[in-house]
Amino acid sequence: MAKRSTTVVVPLAAVKPVQFGQALSERYLSYALSTIMARSLPDVRDGLKPVHRRLMYAMRQLRLDPNSAFKKSARVVGDVIGQYHPHGDQSIYDALVRLAQDFAARYPLIEGQGNFGNIDGDNPAAMRYTEARLTEVAEALLAGIDENAVDFRPNYDGSTEEPIVLPGGFPNLLANGAAGIAVGMATSIPPHNAGELCDALLHLIKTPNARIETLVDLVKGPDFPTGGILVEPHESIVEAYRTGRGAFRLRARWHKEELPRGQYRIVVTEIPYQVQKGKLIERIAEIINAKKLPILEDVHDESAEDVRVVLVPRTGNVPAELLMEQLFKLTDLETRFPLNLNVLDKDNTPKVMDLREALQAFLDHRREVLVRRSTHRLAEIERRLEILEGYLIAYLNLDKLIKIIREEDEPKPKMIAAFKLTDLQAEAILNMRLRALRRLEEYEIKGEHKKLSAERKDLKALLGSEALQWAKIAEETQETKKKFGGKTPLGKRRTELADAPAEVEHALEDFVEREPITVVCSEKGWIRAAKGHLDDKQAADLKFKEGDGPRFAIHAQSTDKVLVFGTNGRFYTLGCDRLPSARGHGEPIRLMIELGNDQDIVTLDVLKGGRRFLVASDAGRGFVVPEDEVVAQTKNGKQVLNVAPNEKAQSIAVVPEGADQVAALSEGRKLLVFPLEQVPEMNRGRGVTLQKSKNDRLADAIAFVLKEGLPWGNRVIPAPDLKFWRGERAQAGRMPEKGWPRAKRFRD
Repeated sequence: MAKRSTTVVVPLAAVKPVQFGQALSERYLSYALSTIMARSLPDVRDGLKPVHRRLMYAMRQLRLDPNSAFKKSARVVGDVIGQYHPHGDQSIYDALVRLAQDFAARYPLIEGQGNFGNIDGDNPAAMRYTEARLTEVAEALLAGIDENAVDFRPNYDGSTEEPIVLPGGFPNLLANGAAGIAVGMATSIPPHNAGELCDALLHLIKTPNARIETLVDLVKGPDFPTGGILVEPHESIVEAYRTGRGAFRLRARWHKEELPRGQYRIVVTEIPYQVQKGKLIERIAEIINAKKLPILEDVHDESAEDVRVVLVPRTGNVPAELLMEQLFKLTDLETRFPLNLNVLDKDNTPKVMDLREALQAFLDHRREVLVRRSTHRLAEIERRLEILEGYLIAYLNLDKLIKIIREEDEPKPKMIAAFKLTDLQAEAILNMRLRALRRLEEYEIKGEHKKLSAERKDLKALLGSEALQWAKIAEETQETKKKFGGKTPLGKRRTELADAPAEVEHALEDFVEREPITVVCSEKGWIRAAKGHLDDKQAADLKFKEGDGPRFAIHAQSTDKVLVFGTNGRFYTLGCDRLPSARGHGEPIRLMIELGNDQDIVTLDVLKGGRRFLVASDAGRGFVVPEDEVVAQTKNGKQVLNVAPNEKAQSIAVVPEGADQVAALSEGRKLLVFPLEQVPEMNRGRGVTLQKSKNDRLADAIAFVLKEGLPWGNRVIPAPDLKFWRGERAQAGRMPEKGWPRAKRFRD
């Protein structure tokens, strides 16, 4: 039988028109708040996001304490989804895995059994293959949760309850750190040493207005699970903790191993936090293959349980410090870890806190938990004392009490009236088993009563004195330090603090072997370096890709640098030692410099220093620029000649010694010769108009010595023959005579 479709008719009166922008902003605001509070930012009190908190609580409900047997991760994930966190199982399992990885969490909250991934970046096994249980750190976070220490709220379907926050007997926010991206805000908190945090908490208890500098002397800086060396200056660390924003410069730990015949190798034993070792080694291998670091010959991964990455230099003459400084610049052997202490406070309000505020928020939470647990314990003691007093009355009147119970249909009212018992006492006596009567001794009752009375007195004193409360919190903090501090294997500081590195005296080029080479660049922009100085025929005989051929071939040394001038007016600098070998077709020059596909190369030349260049655009504008001012330090190059969108850099020529004239040649073959002194020397700009023609564009420009004549192709035009073409800058010029070169450029 076909299903009958039902159509819901909405009355027109129920439809309310709203502005689209208003509806969108309201819904987006709701989404943003949900992301901030329920997904991305940790709570300052326990340092956890909701998914982590639900994981901890669900595992406690499963009795997965540190001394219990492991349970399948799939069982944990299933309970979390079914009762507390109705989201994707993979996201929950990913959160569980991260809490168990000792290279990701400084103090793991979950102990894993099975394949939980590794520092190489390999994925963990599926949840059906791995097992998990809580650690002692997680147990400290959950301690007292059954003693009314925190508030609970209904879960997503109202079938059970979940904690709003954990009691947090461990400074988890700063100890394990956190990271997350919300809507319009983010958080990034590096892990710290728990022992140092406890020292800072104890100092803050004694001195609530402690200075940030004093706290930083105790919390020296981040303590990453993968170790490394923190080389951030102390002043920057203090400023980061003062503002809650900053970054920390972290380097890999390495040492030099001496080898026979003056050789050595470098062994990296610790890498920066959150750097995947596999990708790091791939990056170093790419640098070696691309000849970006010619003094490095090879890299080996000899890691087992520990990290051991071996770097082999090309020669033992290269200082190890210089090699490592270059690798720090080119790879993730040095990183900067950001600090953005953006957290949710106790009122669920996002706030960027400084170090003191974060520590104080944790202490205030611990005090609230202490008061609530003490109040809960006091109520339990009061109830137990009331019951014990009833037991004592029963012991003293046991025969009479038994008679009432045997003879009365409703013994409870008779007992209350006969012995002046409370309802709780009477109920407790009636619920006693007969076997307990033989253990009902006055001495034991009075002993327990005395002990509980003393505890009640202490609890009332504690609840009535703020000083005693802080003393108790200090005692708990001392216990945490003893359990997880620097004297324990888990709490020992792993990240070493060191001064910022000094500048290395030697330059990398000092250790490159000097040998003659020929730099060859094809018409399509493939560049390579051939050994030796090749002549034009030998350079042309090199193999090129189909449809490609030679364009530039210049003689240089392997220690030289090559200047590249692009049609965008930028100069680029390439090290000859980093150019690919001529055994292949080379590499596209556009991969080495930021030269767009719509741009081209004007010329290639060896950087010599001290010269001057005459640069010009096809719009006829140009100027003289010193060679030392065009050297670029990055692949983005250095903008020297500014060109408009409809223009391009057209020519560049070396200004020879004693040059006094400029020759400009247009596409229409109009020639103009004028004094060089009319062209300014600049470091950057559009320059001045060299040759002006209404519908013509500049083809070439050159500076020369008038008495030596104008070099043009294979000829030299004598000075007397240039009489009718000499004029002033910005004129149009005249057509050359018959018999003069017909080339539109002065040089090949």
